[in-house]
Amino acid sequence: MTLRRFAIAVAIVFRLFLTVEVSAQQSREIEAKVDKIFEKWTSNTPGCTVGVTVAGKPVLSKAYGLADLEHDVENNPDTIFEAGSVSKQFTAAAVLLLMRDGKLSLDDPVRKYIPEIPDYGAPLTIRHMLTHTSGLRDWGSVAGIAGWPRTTRVHTHAHVLEIVGKQTALNFPSGTRYSYSNTGYNLAAVLVSRVSGMSFSEFTKKHIFEPLGMTHTAWRDDFTRIVKGRAIAYEDARDGFHTDMPFENVYGNGGLLTTVGDLLKWNQNFVSPEVGDAATVQLQQTPGKFTDGRAHGYALGLMVGEYKGLRQVDHSGSTAGYRAHLARYPDQNLSVAVLCNVTSGAATNYARAVADLYLGSSVKESGPPPAKHTLTADEISAAAGLYRNKSTGEALTISVNNGVLRAGNTALVPTSATTFVTANRQTWEIAPGAVRMTDQYGTTDSYEKAPAAKLTAEDMRQYVGTYVSEDAETTLRVAVEGQSLVVKRRPDTTLRLTPIYADAFSGLGTVIFRRDASGRLTELSVVQDRVWDMRFKKIVGN
Repeated sequence: MTLRRFAIAVAIVFRLFLTVEVSAQQSREIEAKVDKIFEKWTSNTPGCTVGVTVAGKPVLSKAYGLADLEHDVENNPDTIFEAGSVSKQFTAAAVLLLMRDGKLSLDDPVRKYIPEIPDYGAPLTIRHMLTHTSGLRDWGSVAGIAGWPRTTRVHTHAHVLEIVGKQTALNFPSGTRYSYSNTGYNLAAVLVSRVSGMSFSEFTKKHIFEPLGMTHTAWRDDFTRIVKGRAIAYEDARDGFHTDMPFENVYGNGGLLTTVGDLLKWNQNFVSPEVGDAATVQLQQTPGKFTDGRAHGYALGLMVGEYKGLRQVDHSGSTAGYRAHLARYPDQNLSVAVLCNVTSGAATNYARAVADLYLGSSVKESGPPPAKHTLTADEISAAAGLYRNKSTGEALTISVNNGVLRAGNTALVPTSATTFVTANRQTWEIAPGAVRMTDQYGTTDSYEKAPAAKLTAEDMRQYVGTYVSEDAETTLRVAVEGQSLVVKRRPDTTLRLTPIYADAFSGLGTVIFRRDASGRLTELSVVQDRVWDMRFKKIVGN
């Protein structure tokens, strides 16, 4: 070797060594910043675990806080948490594996496999369920209206089927709108079992978890089963931490027991498929479409969109006291997983803060769009006020704060005297007495101005009576107590109803009293985020 070649070789080795050293230094600096993100979780609190991979290689795996406050057991990177709705992507993957094997089609009607679902007169497909466009009421919300919110009794898939079988209506015709619904994913787990001839847990273990080496992952299909290394979940209450565990035997919508390491192995399967193939992996990440062909941001158990100008595929999760987030940035080959065992564990915020550290200069910080018009006092006054959604009846308040109009908590940036945009790409049109909001996917909601209601105790007496719902198998009794209208529900719940606009109140979501053509009160309707119009008939004579 000549002296020149030797010198070049030494220089190359030196540069490689320097790169490794710089990389290690950067890694230590990032780890210190990650510690700062999770610093509130200590040896006296619950906490979180976090894992990161770059190009499929683990670069961070840390744990904070305690897995068990009563026994002072610390969290560690292999501590098992519940992943909440992060679980949905595994359920969708199980369905896709059956599809790949020719055992079903995503466009099959669900009733072909689950005839317990009522016939609503139009196709309701597997694809509708997995993209949250089915219109199916969320069974947990129905149970909550009935007085049994999730985790207050041991619900099973038999309960889910029973509740779904009693629903006389959908939130909307399948395929026309988006409404997040756990129901579709519980039914999908049932469907996988019926089509495969195996339990859902067995099928996913054999076809997903074992092939990927996800040795710490299983379903909480029996909440009484002992799970070694599982973190207890907690509510962060005013008087301290309280246990807050998911005592229910429903899964598929959630219920995945797992670790950050196992979740990162799963994320790598989207890059180098070992479970499924390139076609199914791509299909799972393809955003769903409405009947009219418009795409939306939910694929099959995954949110597909952007984060600070970068492509992002992710999902958050929340069940009882557990919080979770799993994200992947395909163009940077970066994955981040966060699992927490406390209600105040902001898993999504933590995951994004950690991602920022690794994405570095790749991210493009962007604030709200710039205003193109300066509103006058008269324009602000004309726009502000109380409105009602013409479809659901839910109330919307457009307020002004320091000269900025807000729709609820969302700032409206004026592009003209009557048109506005928001940071999340909504467009708003505000005309005298009317509002139209169109989201980034082209779905429009219309509102009309509704004068705020001010009722006396005498006014409230017209609503007194007994109201019954067969869909919820529940009776609500409306009464006046003191100066308030209240609704009473089994076994001992009393909820105050606060007037919003004529015949509409807040208290059990939005409660709207319905009248016939003569003006006589005949029904009340409960409107919530995942149950759009649950009717209760007034019993004659009450």
